Amino acid sequence: MKTIFLFLALCVANFSFAQDLEDRDDSFITENNKNILKIDIKEPFMQVAVKCNDFKPAAYEGGAAAYKEILRKYMYTYLNSDFYTLTGDFTFTLTIDETGKVIDIAGAPKVLHSEVFFDDMQYVVRRIKKSWMPATCNGQPVKSEMKLRMSLTSLSVDI
Repeated sequence: MKTIFLFLALCVANFSFAQDLEDRDDSFITENNKNILKIDIKEPFMQVAVKCNDFKPAAYEGGAAAYKEILRKYMYTYLNSDFYTLTGDFTFTLTIDETGKVIDIAGAPKVLHSEVFFDDMQYVVRRIKKSWMPATCNGQPVKSEMKLRMSLTSLSVDI
């Protein structure tokens, strides 16, 4: 009799301390996850040449190294990397108009979640206030394209 009572008491105690999944607090999952992003922007930038006898490529004030540093800084500040993890090489084509403003940015290759990343990159590039010196053809400013290559490594970790 004592054995049966002890067995029933252990079963009742076991069920009373069991975790109820509906009452579980999962808020720690979103608060403690962090994406670590490593960005490697390649130099030199490649200018897509326009058919012209006297073509001068677009240039950024301070050179390619200055643009690379400000772009990296803005990417770490403004990218919403908590929504996606991307790893690999990406190529962006910046379209620079006759006034030196970046009017469009297109990214490749398209992979899972890359569209959100490409939208974020458009926002990042538009946040950079300094203009480019436009490309010239025979002394006249022309619209041009600049190819920018970068490697991304993102790692999602629980803190």
